[in-house]
Amino acid sequence: MPEARRFSIGLPTSAAGWLDRNPLHRPSAGLSDINSPQFIPRYWGCMTQSEKSGAASRHPVPAIPQVALPEELGSEAYRAIDRMREALTARYSAGLSPTALSLALYDWWAHLAAAPGKRLELADKAGRKAARLLSHIAALAADANTPPAIEPLPGDDRFSAEEWKTPPFSLWAQAFLLSQQWWHNVTHEVPGMTPHHEEVVSFGARQMLDMLSPSNVPFMNPEILKRTFETGGMNFVTGYSNWLEDRARTLSGRPPVGAENFVVGKDVAVTPGKVVYRNHLIELIQYAPATAEVIAEPVLIVPAWIMKYYILDLSPANSLIRYLVSKGHTVFCISWRNPTADDRDLALDDYRRLGVTAAIDAVSAIVPDRRIHATGYCLGGTLLSIAAAAMARAHDERLASVTLLAAQTDFSEPGELALFIDHDQMHLLESMMWDRGYLSADQMSGAFQMLRTNDLIWSRVVRDYLMGERQPMFDLMAWNADTTRMPYRMHAEYLRRLYLDNDLASNRLMVDGRPASIQNIRVPMFVVGTERDHVAPWRSVYKIHDLSDSEVTFVLTSGGHNAGIVSEPGRPNRHYRIGTKHADGVSIGADEWAAAVQARPGSWWEAWADWLASHSQGARVSPPAMGAADRGLAPLADAPGTYVLQR
Repeated sequence: MPEARRFSIGLPTSAAGWLDRNPLHRPSAGLSDINSPQFIPRYWGCMTQSEKSGAASRHPVPAIPQVALPEELGSEAYRAIDRMREALTARYSAGLSPTALSLALYDWWAHLAAAPGKRLELADKAGRKAARLLSHIAALAADANTPPAIEPLPGDDRFSAEEWKTPPFSLWAQAFLLSQQWWHNVTHEVPGMTPHHEEVVSFGARQMLDMLSPSNVPFMNPEILKRTFETGGMNFVTGYSNWLEDRARTLSGRPPVGAENFVVGKDVAVTPGKVVYRNHLIELIQYAPATAEVIAEPVLIVPAWIMKYYILDLSPANSLIRYLVSKGHTVFCISWRNPTADDRDLALDDYRRLGVTAAIDAVSAIVPDRRIHATGYCLGGTLLSIAAAAMARAHDERLASVTLLAAQTDFSEPGELALFIDHDQMHLLESMMWDRGYLSADQMSGAFQMLRTNDLIWSRVVRDYLMGERQPMFDLMAWNADTTRMPYRMHAEYLRRLYLDNDLASNRLMVDGRPASIQNIRVPMFVVGTERDHVAPWRSVYKIHDLSDSEVTFVLTSGGHNAGIVSEPGRPNRHYRIGTKHADGVSIGADEWAAAVQARPGSWWEAWADWLASHSQGARVSPPAMGAADRGLAPLADAPGTYVLQR
């Protein structure tokens, strides 16, 4: 049947385009012979009556109904209307779903209204806290050294200055802390309330309380008052000037003040190396050796694509990559492309194939017949675990070990970030990305800032705008301002399949038609969690013990998601715990593990370097050549390459 006649059936343009894109409905799919029995069911509705009669006589089958086009073709335009409406809503709601917030608030209010016992308990607690504060005031009148009625939570430094220890400022601080504790009771343990809604309402209450803290009010904050008297009020003039400058930089897309002092390739990301491979998604950097001989097995680092790779190659003093090279490792690192709207259809599996798998292929070509110590940080670690599981399923034995740095593989308890990832919020987020083709950096950074408003928002407001002081810029802050984007399809798949559905831990994530099972990974694993991680909580990272049957060495280090990983030797006040569960060992709970393992002073980098050396084979060898020109991997550019410079 001529192609023109087969497709001239009055289809709308979108439907005809769908037929052109679908390989099962193209003539090139190998079904162009109308006499083929595989052809008949698909194209029965497109055949003439004589063609149907001839085909039926050659292949007697029961009557076949006319095949209708998929229903979603006709409804896609209606869905686009909803997408546009949701994207518009997101612009005015800071990317938060008003419906999700309203449902959570109503769930809390309705169940609290229907729980007289809970309300009586709250009234009793309010009375007790008021009496506690009044008793403290009375005791304070008799003895100025009376201990406070309540202490701030660990990590809350808003009232740590000496000025906050004298009345009336100390009383305002303690009244606020008691109110904060009471509101925690108000939003928790409401009978019948959905747990996720409880977390959302509690989070919203904390945001409101953080905003209303006396530390943010100029006439209630003794530090601001002291600064005002010292400067004659010029702190407010300077603060207003700081605000104007920050606002202008934000609107013009320029980096924060001081970030220009940390130029990529000049001040940070300066470890010598070459870009030895490039595709649409990655540049692969091979770093020059720093020792006469190197450990035979190379190290491949897979950073998160949500960030620029050079967090692991900051200033020379705190560069993890430079540290590894100095220890005699041949180091390769992926530098991800900063995607644009043209990359909206890149999928999660594209990041595996064009990222991790392509990098492993290139490293294997440059350093043949040697196994690889693969290392993944944050999202890069999650992707590496998927790739390693797929390799194990295919009996690909090129990996010597797998190291995961602050990376989750089980998302059943992902921490407060899950507040923004329920089904309703996910639908709004997908609409935002559908509209632009990517998730922008400001949208991502806003969510992370809301998780730590005291540290990332209000402390800056007080310091920069009310006290008129600027915190000096340092390399980690400058890197944090060098943001990236996330492609629409990939990020939607990542959030839905991992955060929402937890497909990886449930063995439902398919790679090449087969489940990517962590259990299939048989090489030793080195896994790092950080104590104050708000992105990948360490108890969630620890769940790798429940998924893997291989040897797992787990490290719990001080610090947060970034500062805990960038923890070079010699930095003061650093510690870590380390313990190994052998392949035939007994798995214990996270808190039980932390209680049983003694903390050690210092940096976990040193423990990892020793672990890598102990899991490498043979004596040291001469460093490999930079790239492999005879295999099509000639050096293309000096490190840090070009992708890291994309804005």
